[in-house]
Amino acid sequence: MLVIEEPALRPLRCAAVALAAISLFGCTNLPHRAPVEERSATPRATLAAASPAVAASAPDAGKPVVADNGVRPGYYTVKSGDTLIRIGLDNGQNWKDLVRWNNLENPNLIEVGQVLRVVAPGVDPAAATSRPVTTARLEARPLDARPAAPTASAPAVAVAPPPAPPPAPAPAAPREPDDDVGWAWPVTAPVALPFDDARNKGLVFRGKAGDPVLAAADGRVVYAGSGLRGYGNLIILKHNATYLTAYAHNQTLLVKDDQTVKRGQKIAEMGSTDADGVQLHFEIRKQGKPVDPARLLPPR
Repeated sequence: MLVIEEPALRPLRCAAVALAAISLFGCTNLPHRAPVEERSATPRATLAAASPAVAASAPDAGKPVVADNGVRPGYYTVKSGDTLIRIGLDNGQNWKDLVRWNNLENPNLIEVGQVLRVVAPGVDPAAATSRPVTTARLEARPLDARPAAPTASAPAVAVAPPPAPPPAPAPAAPREPDDDVGWAWPVTAPVALPFDDARNKGLVFRGKAGDPVLAAADGRVVYAGSGLRGYGNLIILKHNATYLTAYAHNQTLLVKDDQTVKRGQKIAEMGSTDADGVQLHFEIRKQGKPVDPARLLPPR
């Protein structure tokens, strides 16, 4: 069936269609705001200030010193039970130098994990503990001439080769200046207990209370007191940059810190402080490490 639209209604229908189109496009073109995610600012890392002793032991300004359990040369990490006297003895240093090198305000207050400089500033720790390796010098010598072959007219005669010259002895390793200490025995009593690196890091001499204890070599007193557990009344002498000696369990101390002493000088009297009987425990330490004194002391 054919429907004919009235001309009067046609403008109205067109207007309705146009209005609907405007409404549709108007909705789709409205401005749309995207959602915004609020994020908090990332906090800055905070730097913990190092303690004065740790900061003072840093080799370079601005570089933190980390605990290295004493592995890195020239530094030592404090362990439970340590004292500056013990650290100085084990590293061949005067405990007062440790105080100065690390700017310690109170030498009685050191903390577990604290890193201390145990080598003087400006000294290469590797050079302080190493010794040059020397090799024997090789001497070039010409080969011995072989005997001429026998001629046909003369019978061959066996000629013994000349004996080889004895090998030249290898030169002795040069002695370091610090090795020329000039040791002497600290007491006249015989050795009661020899050196044992695991249990007895020195020599033990038995005697009577009051027997004289003598300086084993020229040196300077770096400690005289009873602040090191297990040693009683103790004297520590520093002889040079390499060697220290320790004299323990004394009854009486006759010298004081920083005093200069001579070999054979009476520095103490034998006693039994912090020991099970009257005795002298005597140590020689090379760069802080105990060595057998019997190998350095002169034969009796």
